[in-house]
Amino acid sequence: MNVFAVIILITLVGTFLFKLVADILNLKAAASALPEEFNDVFDQDAYAKSQDYLHHSTVFSLVTAAFELVLILVFWFAGGFNHLDLLVRDFGFSSLVTGILYIGILLMLQGLVALPFDIYQTFVLEDTFGFNKTAPVTFVTDKLKGLLLGVILGVPVLAALFWFFENTGSLAWIWAWAAVSLFSLGLQYVAPTLIMPLFNKFTPLEDGELKSSIMEYARSVRFPLSGIFVIDGSKRSSKANAFFTGFGKQKRIALFDTLIENHTVTELVAVLAHEIGHYKKKHIIIAMILSVANMGIVFFLLSLFLNNRALFDAFFMDNLSIYASLLFFSLLYSPVEFILSVFLQSLSRRHEYQADRYAVETYRNGTAIIEALKKLSRKNLSNLTPHPVYVFLNYSHPPLLQRIRRIRTIVREKPGW
Repeated sequence: MNVFAVIILITLVGTFLFKLVADILNLKAAASALPEEFNDVFDQDAYAKSQDYLHHSTVFSLVTAAFELVLILVFWFAGGFNHLDLLVRDFGFSSLVTGILYIGILLMLQGLVALPFDIYQTFVLEDTFGFNKTAPVTFVTDKLKGLLLGVILGVPVLAALFWFFENTGSLAWIWAWAAVSLFSLGLQYVAPTLIMPLFNKFTPLEDGELKSSIMEYARSVRFPLSGIFVIDGSKRSSKANAFFTGFGKQKRIALFDTLIENHTVTELVAVLAHEIGHYKKKHIIIAMILSVANMGIVFFLLSLFLNNRALFDAFFMDNLSIYASLLFFSLLYSPVEFILSVFLQSLSRRHEYQADRYAVETYRNGTAIIEALKKLSRKNLSNLTPHPVYVFLNYSHPPLLQRIRRIRTIVREKPGW
């Protein structure tokens, strides 16, 4: 094996081992006694159920990751990448079409391998713990819609990338960066109105106390609301959530129907105040800028490794190509991607604290935010005592107990509330 093969192999195995160690530590950190903070929302049966869910979901995740690791290693060292390349080349198409077929077939194989695990997770694991509400027909149609969207959106992007790197010389990475960045920004703009409704029904929130309270709060913080929608989340899961999506005139605040069903008006406004906090604190813009910057770095580095003979030798490839360069570089880049993901998770946790502070300081009801978070933890069977290493590697949100303590500190800083 050459140096590229060693780096990629160490990364693949090392990432799995990191995950394994973090998961084991996380399971060991699960406290047998319910933290006192949650006595008002969890009883012992519910807490035991959350611990059981943590164990089963962790084991399932590890089994899935181990299977995927073994499969990619077997495919790699059996010469699968080269065999597939020779097969698609025999069709006699142009390099652009050949590249789309090559990447498309690999993605299709990946999807087929993942399908049994998706079925088990949805209809066995999630169903066992009372989360699954997905009908088989919904599951199938979701998969078909996702496949169709992947073809409609993915094929033009791949074709553009292959064309740029084949025809625009040393500046190809800049053209690719600009094109993909514009495409990504445009997708975020149209997703709330054109893509998300393909999977969920967005219903405008009805007039009433909740809408009036939300509108009153939005006016108080000078947040122009273009739409408050209820999502039929109960069609697929009993888990609850809320999110902010889109930008400009297409920005939306979305509440799951399962969230509305289980929370008071003040708690729901507090949740929305947190989501508005992300917008006011420029977290969405920061995430977009970081994403675009990272994309530029990726394309620049990719341009340095195009048709690198040593990289192709690492995968036992006979022929060089732009499309395989893209695939193999993505594997070579994975150590950097792993490090970046840890940094971005840390930044995301910081942003969550900032959004919490914004919600407390503007809505002036820390109790409502805390109660909403507690109820969400009960509804979603959250792990209340995650291990710090697991949090460091995987959590985009701070552990719930830490968030509650921070909120209480903010409230104590404002004794007049």
